[in-house]
Amino acid sequence: MDAVGVLLALVMLFGVGLLTLAVVGAVKAAKAVAVKVERHETNARRAVENVTLKAKSYTKPGPQGRISATRLALRTSLDGTRLVLEAGLAEDGQLADSLQLLARLDAHAAELDGELRILEREPDAGRIAAKLPELRERAERITHSAETMRWAAQDRMQRFADDELTRLSQECESEAGALRHWDSSSAPSSSPASASASAPAPGAGAASGAGAQPRRFGLTSGGGRPSAEEVLGLADPLARIAQRLRKPSPGSSAGSSAG
Repeated sequence: MDAVGVLLALVMLFGVGLLTLAVVGAVKAAKAVAVKVERHETNARRAVENVTLKAKSYTKPGPQGRISATRLALRTSLDGTRLVLEAGLAEDGQLADSLQLLARLDAHAAELDGELRILEREPDAGRIAAKLPELRERAERITHSAETMRWAAQDRMQRFADDELTRLSQECESEAGALRHWDSSSAPSSSPASASASAPAPGAGAASGAGAQPRRFGLTSGGGRPSAEEVLGLADPLARIAQRLRKPSPGSSAGSSAG
């Protein structure tokens, strides 16, 4: 009974452990799915807002259109800079500092976008005319800072690519020079002593011919090309016909045996 009880306890503990692991896995999976859905939802909402701002900047004249154009330029500049920095981060770790600066700049841009959104709903035209120049000047400063980092990162990546291409070209030139270099000491000597020493002995021609390397034909040298029969697939039938013609007839074999 004690052994059965211990076994049941172990089975229950194992089941509880499996259930706990399943619950933890399900919670982690749910959190990952929620984060992914939230990210996609944020991107979709941002895309819709950008399209709306672009439409307002074209359709609404006056201060409302300028506010929408300012918000759109601010978002476009920050998004473009983030894409460039994130694309080069895998190859250049120094861009991580630039991404941190961009995050701080993005926080200021979010505050400014909120102020512009509030100003966009302002019914007093005088208030809009008084506040809009200051807000646009702040937006231009943020946009200029983001563009400066983006252009610097692009120039940096282009410089690294040019340097890598220069090194690769130099390595290719060095390899080409090594391929053009022939060592004269390894060439066969043409002196009389070496010629007499390398001359084959009488009777050794067959042995040397048997052990010689087979002649190699190139693709365009003309030798070793398939015959017309091989190209047309008639090599085997012609060989069988020739073999039948070479077979001795029964009359000839009987006459030779009688003689």
